[in-house]
Amino acid sequence: MNNNKTLLALAVAACLTVPTQATAATGYTQTKYPIVLTHGMLGFDNLLGIDYWYGIPSALRRDGAKVYITEVSQLNTSEARGEELLEQVEEIAAISGSGKVNLLGHSHGGPTIRYVAAVRPDLVASVTSIGAPHKGSAAADFIRNVPPGSAGETLLAGIVNGLGGLINLLSGSSSTSPQNALGSLESLNSVGAATFNAKFPQGMPTSACGEGAYSVNGIRYYSWSGTSPVTNLLDPSDLLMGAASLTFKEANDGLVGRCSSHLGKVVRDNYRMNHLDEVNQFIGLTSLFETSPVSVYRQHANRLKNDSL
Repeated sequence: MNNNKTLLALAVAACLTVPTQATAATGYTQTKYPIVLTHGMLGFDNLLGIDYWYGIPSALRRDGAKVYITEVSQLNTSEARGEELLEQVEEIAAISGSGKVNLLGHSHGGPTIRYVAAVRPDLVASVTSIGAPHKGSAAADFIRNVPPGSAGETLLAGIVNGLGGLINLLSGSSSTSPQNALGSLESLNSVGAATFNAKFPQGMPTSACGEGAYSVNGIRYYSWSGTSPVTNLLDPSDLLMGAASLTFKEANDGLVGRCSSHLGKVVRDNYRMNHLDEVNQFIGLTSLFETSPVSVYRQHANRLKNDSL
């Protein structure tokens, strides 16, 4: 990552996230520490004018939150993505003058932020996981059935790496790490997740579908997720979520099982949301019969505020 480019981008973001007296009138989302958003696999900041966190940062800023949007590899291991994120968290903590941050991670962003919290707890006030496969994903296990080293695996990895590279290019990402689809797959299947959890157990439940420790090393842990793969017939991505959900034997959001999403304090694990709804995608086409994802993030910011975070 180009340090000068990253520092400049974060400095600009810092200016943009300072709320005016009018926008911070209620202070509802005005957390003590900045909110740092970390995307999942094949994620981005902005792609062809569409934000990954669709409408969420502006809603949080409107009532007082300082929000930073990070960029890490679209495809890589949890540890490699975590190292990329750590570099940015160090810069954000310094630029903001806060010393610590509230980390929020969606999907593969969940293990990514857990890594940062584990290796640098002094920089992290809280960890919030959104639809993350902490015990692995049945969809990843299904794909892992392709024989390792086979022509099929090589072809599949090549296609996915190409997609990751295209997203990296079109989003103008500052990440220069090579795409590593097989690294992502090994991190997100159940075997890889178990290996990661053995190294970084903070906040992980000790029972099959329970909660984890609410606080570890002075860091608060939270999680939430959905269990409705199909939520809006106008959303073309629902077809993909519905198909992927067939690989599961438990309630899921299309890519992550309900119990696998648990970390620390479980805010809720059955929102009428699929995996993309959890970040208000596709362009806000979510269920009409559930709380808006934007409202869920605002409520969580207020939760962090009330917890002195």
